[in-house]
Amino acid sequence: MTKIRKLTVIFILSGMGHTAHTQEKDFGIWYSLAVEKKVAKNLDFESDINLRTYHDAGEIEEGFIDVGLKYKINKTFSSAFTYRFTERMEKDDNFHPRHKWVVDFRAKKALGDLDISGRLRFQQRFKTYFRDENDREPKEHLRFRIKAAYDIPKCPLNPYASSELFFPVFDHVKKTIDQQRYTAGFEYNVSKKQSLEIEYIFQRDLHPKPTDMNIISLNYNIKL
Repeated sequence: MTKIRKLTVIFILSGMGHTAHTQEKDFGIWYSLAVEKKVAKNLDFESDINLRTYHDAGEIEEGFIDVGLKYKINKTFSSAFTYRFTERMEKDDNFHPRHKWVVDFRAKKALGDLDISGRLRFQQRFKTYFRDENDREPKEHLRFRIKAAYDIPKCPLNPYASSELFFPVFDHVKKTIDQQRYTAGFEYNVSKKQSLEIEYIFQRDLHPKPTDMNIISLNYNIKL
């Protein structure tokens, strides 16, 4: 228990050590509807629809849909493959498609009423709107997230917090970490198969220039 807590603190502080003086700040609201359904033994179908705003939540930045499969290896480990189709506002002030595929390796451990989970993700993104030749190249990232969630006995409201770091790979970006995301929120269990999450997210982009974004995220989850 103590070792896990120490690792969590070290992970968060290591990410904060890469922060820089910010030049821009923004606020947005994110909305998500997620569905999960068991399709076979140890195999689940996962899908979610998302809408994200920016510029003080006054404009739509992007909308996207994820479709994927999750395979449960054992009680602790699972893996997942996901495809994402996005319509995103680009520099020409029009929405253009983007494509992304994602591979996850996930781990989760219960320590009494406290759940500690980790996720290692590899993703590759493709643009369809090109301002220069660099936009034609796919962009890859490794992402690592650690999350702690507390299950309050006999209470439908459960708090959680997470920290996630984004590492660019196969690219000539000088920064080791180009994005950080810190989340704190509550999950409200509407029923045994439905829940509502309300989150505050602080996101810092470090490339091409430092930008901070404060986000309120509203997520509704359904298990079929």
